[in-house]
Amino acid sequence: MLPAIGIVILIVMVFGGFALTGGALGPVMHAVPHEMLIIGGAAVGALVAGNSVHELKAIGAGFAKVFKGPRYTKQDHIDAIALTGRFMRKFKLEGPVALEAHAEFPMESAIFAEYPRLLNDKALRELICDTLMLNIVSSGTLEVHAVEEVMDNAIKSHFHHMDEPAHALQNLADALPALGIVAAVLGVVKTMGSIDEPPSVLGGMIGSALVGTFLGVLLAYGIVGPLSGKLTKINQQDQQIFHSIKQVMIASLHGWPHALAVESARSGLPDALRPPLTDLLDTLKAA
Repeated sequence: MLPAIGIVILIVMVFGGFALTGGALGPVMHAVPHEMLIIGGAAVGALVAGNSVHELKAIGAGFAKVFKGPRYTKQDHIDAIALTGRFMRKFKLEGPVALEAHAEFPMESAIFAEYPRLLNDKALRELICDTLMLNIVSSGTLEVHAVEEVMDNAIKSHFHHMDEPAHALQNLADALPALGIVAAVLGVVKTMGSIDEPPSVLGGMIGSALVGTFLGVLLAYGIVGPLSGKLTKINQQDQQIFHSIKQVMIASLHGWPHALAVESARSGLPDALRPPLTDLLDTLKAA
């Protein structure tokens, strides 16, 4: 919601301020569709040329995510810590074999079934199950730092894919001023072809050409660039859930007490997502 409100404020203040200072909106509005056709078309063409179909879909999904907000709610973060904590407590008390069915067939797991949103999230499910399976097949003899390195590699790879749309949007923002200049240059070329027209006509044509530069800069620094930054922040918040899962697992493998392993993950959450420790421990006791 806030990104949409911000864009509306941007447009109202820019064009409203121009009109209040005596500027005529008519010529600008007349030029905008043609200049946007050139700039927008060139931008779309550049995206298509520089990305695969999968990446283009990811960019579209990332753009929508800016307006939808983070994928994971506060409850999802709590559930992730609780779910991982339950598995690691079971691992410690009953041994690796007790988790084999849960890790190999998560869709049939009674524990996973209590957290349907996490169960249906492929990336989270695989991070938990693959790490559990590593410890199961090794009978829990793996060195903790080796498990941590494997988890870091898996998380890093997933984060790379998550961040690609934001990088693509930022690259587009960087290119838009130049694309605006392209539209402006074409307008100047058109004007030069009508050099014998009276000054009033030439002035309007030059003004239309300059709208191209204006739109390129406005889109880059007023809309696309900020949306890219917003998407990066949203991704950073969503990525925290993976760090929480890793923290609980690694702390538990180090032999930390259950409450301390849970606290190590809870304390890393942002203020808006961090539940009181007593509430989280009560949730674990109830499970």
